[in-house]
Formats: sequence, C-alpha cells, structure tokens
Amino acid sequence: MVKLRLKRCGRKQRAIYRIVAIDVRSRREGRDLGKVGFYDPIKNQTYSNVPAILYFLERGAQPTGIVHDISKKGIVSYS
Repeated sequence: MVKLRLKRCGRKQRAIYRIVAIDVRSRREGRDLGKVGFYDPIKNQTYSNVPAILYFLERGAQPTGIVHDISKKGIVSYS
C-alpha cells in the first residue's frame, strides 16, 4: 500500500518536509516512489505538484492525516 506522507529534510532545528509517495513499510527517510511537494512549517509555505498527487491518488495512495490537513489549506482535494 502506498501513502502520501512527510519526509524530513533540512538541518538541525530547521526542518523542512517533502511530501512524498512512499510504501507504508518504509521508514520516514526511506526510498520514496515520487516527490509530490514540500512543506515548510516555519514559514508556513506549501508547494504541491497537483498532477503528481492526483496520479498517485488515482492508483490508490492514501494521504496521512497531516498531509491531508496541509492539503486542505491549499488547493488539493482528495474526494
């Protein structure tokens, strides 16, 4: 099963997260299937590659709760 979840990047005390499509059995920094956006909690910025997100959602990927909440603030809808 594939999920859309956050992958931590950046330096110490300055985290930036990539939104990635990844297998549920992989760890947080594991190998991803595709990068679909990023989220900066300090600047509260989000970038989403909508066609890539829709591609994975059409193939059965499930967003995690945090990714779903981040996307509700943006323009992506999962319905």
